[in-house]
Amino acid sequence: MSRPRHFDAIIIGAGAAGLFCAARAGQRGRRVALIDHAQTIGEKIRISGGGRCNFTNVGAGPANYLSQNPHFCRSALSRFTPQDFIALVTKHRIAFHEKTLGQLFCDESSQQIIDMLLDECSRGGVQLLHPLRVERIARGDSEATFHVGTSGGELHAPRLVIATGGLSIPATGATAFGYEVAKQFGIPVTPLTPGLVPLALDAPELERYGMLSGVSFDAIATCDDSKAHFREAALLTHRGLSGPAVLKISNYWKPGAMVHFDLLPDCDADAWLAELRGRKGAAPAFAKALAAHLPQRLADAWAHAHAPEGGAKAVAQWTRSELDNVAAQLKRWSLRPSGTLGYKKAEVTLGGVDTRALSQQTMEARAVPGLHFIGEVVDVTGWLGGYNFQWAWASAAACAEAL
Repeated sequence: MSRPRHFDAIIIGAGAAGLFCAARAGQRGRRVALIDHAQTIGEKIRISGGGRCNFTNVGAGPANYLSQNPHFCRSALSRFTPQDFIALVTKHRIAFHEKTLGQLFCDESSQQIIDMLLDECSRGGVQLLHPLRVERIARGDSEATFHVGTSGGELHAPRLVIATGGLSIPATGATAFGYEVAKQFGIPVTPLTPGLVPLALDAPELERYGMLSGVSFDAIATCDDSKAHFREAALLTHRGLSGPAVLKISNYWKPGAMVHFDLLPDCDADAWLAELRGRKGAAPAFAKALAAHLPQRLADAWAHAHAPEGGAKAVAQWTRSELDNVAAQLKRWSLRPSGTLGYKKAEVTLGGVDTRALSQQTMEARAVPGLHFIGEVVDVTGWLGGYNFQWAWASAAACAEAL
């Protein structure tokens, strides 16, 4: 590609959003160049959902997303719904199934979604150029054309779409490129932090619970200063906390804050302990009774840490104060994370290109006509469970209609 090439639109980033935007724009008759620096296309799609791609969530709506401008996502999500993407998956005869909480997964492999997107791009005549490194971006004197210098030559187009994703999972090739482009053109970027990420614990909690690595328990997770709450599995690891409930609440956690778990989500702890305390005859030890609700290893460790006399004191001998204290802690077991495990373990990036600088109809920068941002690079972050893919599809579709 030694000679300059002219297109109607250049899209940088061939992940979920970039592929889908290119396909839809190409099928609208636009001449589209899709650039990516990676040798292998769609790596984040490939590893998602345990290799089966949780490609959407049937209940996805604005309430499932975080942003400094929370209403921004409403327009795109309403115009391209989960049912619209399901129709495309069905058209390509990809078998799928629904897991808990509306999550949809491929029956076979996430490669099917990548192949579907590549096929849609092919149908739209998209020129997929990779691996290709972008070396510079500039606007012409007339400010009507973007000039993209690459390792393979120069491209020109009146429309430029940044779909380069965030900082999460750098092993897949994630970089700060998209944020740098925004800053180059004077577009603000909100603070960036790892999202949907495991939380680290330090001593004494890690010393007390670190040996329980791999133990999972059902709980309602909350955190300080947030009304958000998620009931799903939480997981103890050798470094701290993980599992769906923890990943979801991590989006709301701030350094220094506590994370809380209701360990008995279906149980009135006061009534349960009062019933244990009032049993006639030989009542089971507290840890053994607690194991009816929690894995035995966690029940043993928790009782040792929080029950009177390390769990050795029979419940029948507990004072009213001891009973109330244990009941309260069972419903609000509080731990103070020392931090997150960072972008290496994060599924998404919180924050991004400030949506107040973008059109919610077209994803175009208000101050830079022709420049669009879609997908994870934008300050819109979904919950765990297919929501971030749905934002990729919806923001891409909104942008493609404007190209």
